[in-house]
Amino acid sequence: MRTRPALRERWRRGQRGWPASFPLAQFPNAPLLVALGGWVVAAVAHGSVHAYAWAVFYAGLAAWAWEELAGGVNWVRRGLGVAGLVYVVVKVGVALGA
Repeated sequence: MRTRPALRERWRRGQRGWPASFPLAQFPNAPLLVALGGWVVAAVAHGSVHAYAWAVFYAGLAAWAWEELAGGVNWVRRGLGVAGLVYVVVKVGVALGA
């Protein structure tokens, strides 16, 4: 008899979010994990690796934000998507000198 759920079951539960009636928090999905990975690498790297890691961060964050905006389960999650996209656009615009 197993008392702990399998990894796949934990992942599925984490993706549903909490609280179940109005999900505000959930385990990070793939684009957000990519963004977090880029952020961690950018924090410890220098030179061109640092720049590429920031690019990965912004690409992952933009993908996550678009997913939340297009398919968020409630207005709070869609609002987070809008905020994430605005953040990415502003930061990229500043980097391009706009």
